Amino acid sequence: MWGRFAAGVVAGFFLSVALVGLVCWLLPGPWQSTLVPGLLAFIPVWIGVICASLKFASARRAWLWLGALAVAGLLLLRVLQTLEWVR
Repeated sequence: MWGRFAAGVVAGFFLSVALVGLVCWLLPGPWQSTLVPGLLAFIPVWIGVICASLKFASARRAWLWLGALAVAGLLLLRVLQTLEWVR
């Protein structure tokens, strides 16, 4: 259980950052206007990911899935920024 919880805390943090970042950047208008709502939404999203990490069958699966999703989300943010689709 502690391995799954640690995966939710560590990898889930980066996954939550990527999810909230994507939502904030993809909303119309400047990203600065979504900063405070994004920060307020971050904690519930992170807690949801931590709770979801406890549903995995093993700690290894939790680390692999959450880590892969976090890396993919952060790479997507970087690609969108490189292509100048978001600023």
